Amino acid sequence: MRVAVNTRLLIKNKMDGIGRYAFEILKRVTQNNPTVEFHFIFDRQYNSDEFLFSKNIIPHVLKPKTRHPILWYIWLEIQLPCLLRKIQPDIFFSPDGFLPRYNTCPSITTIHDINFEHRPKDLRWSHSLFYRTYFKKYAQLSNHIITVSNYSKQDIAKTYNINVNKISVVYNGVSEKFNKTNYTEQIKIKQKYSQNQDFFIFIGSLHKRKNLKNLLLAFNDYKVLKGKYKLIIIGEEKWIDHNTKKIYQNLLFKEDVIFLGRVEDSELFSILSAAKALCFVSLFEGFGLPIIEAMRASIPVIASNTSAMPEICNNASRLVNPYNIADISKSLLEIEKNPKYRLELIKKGDQRVKDFNWDKSAIEIWKIIESTLKKCT
Repeated sequence: MRVAVNTRLLIKNKMDGIGRYAFEILKRVTQNNPTVEFHFIFDRQYNSDEFLFSKNIIPHVLKPKTRHPILWYIWLEIQLPCLLRKIQPDIFFSPDGFLPRYNTCPSITTIHDINFEHRPKDLRWSHSLFYRTYFKKYAQLSNHIITVSNYSKQDIAKTYNINVNKISVVYNGVSEKFNKTNYTEQIKIKQKYSQNQDFFIFIGSLHKRKNLKNLLLAFNDYKVLKGKYKLIIIGEEKWIDHNTKKIYQNLLFKEDVIFLGRVEDSELFSILSAAKALCFVSLFEGFGLPIIEAMRASIPVIASNTSAMPEICNNASRLVNPYNIADISKSLLEIEKNPKYRLELIKKGDQRVKDFNWDKSAIEIWKIIESTLKKCT
């Protein structure tokens, strides 16, 4: 069997949620199936030590780098179909939702969520326009769709008028690297990053829908109420909108908010494990990978009561209304002032995270690839 794979999001030190998904799934799928020939299609020079997981992978670099929608279009609609005609794969798998529309082989795509259909103004207008123009087409053209939550499955089916039988839910997993660090290591982390103070943490790309604005306002109220913890924010600052920047500048306690930008994965694991809680009050998520990463690190989770997050948390977190600043602020105080409640959330998270496993997810996805190919031949 010959499988072509869109691997354009496998970029060293720049893998966010979908990139990490591609990394974890493809590493296992390729290693589990040594007799299958995989063609990895990158849009730039790749790190062979990190991304060529096994000897049955043939890499291709297909330019241009897909940095904005015009280049997406050139890569997907012109360059990629030409390469696929040369490769002649039995099936094409795209872990990021994108598909070439003029492709003759069967295809499977993972659509993680369609937040852009519900919150188009949260994105740059060009990105939003591209997504809303093409993703319905991708969903319709794909022989099968994988998604990461039952919420996303129903949302895709309803919004794009897709038969639910064409959509399979395969939960994300969580890296074994997200383990609880020891007390000595936690002390070192606090000395390095938070002036030896306890802290909450936010992890994610700092887009509008991540709701950093309300988190900052809630944290400020928490400090007014004599809260003692700091707030560490991990994610690229370039995505912060003007309104959020203005709110940050006007905070009474902005010295207690620490922006670290993007950090190396190994350091991220240690910082997360040393936190008192994850504050993930996003306005929309198809899954919310930091939620289960925090559970794996044995810290409590404060998460939004919207979209897929209640499903993923499954009563193992403190759910808040992300639009209600007082509710978020109250949850921060509860974590600090009620150690019994905090421990209860940790125990629930320790149990819930057992339901998320990359090995299991990779096996399920490979079964979908095989069954889809069988139906198409």
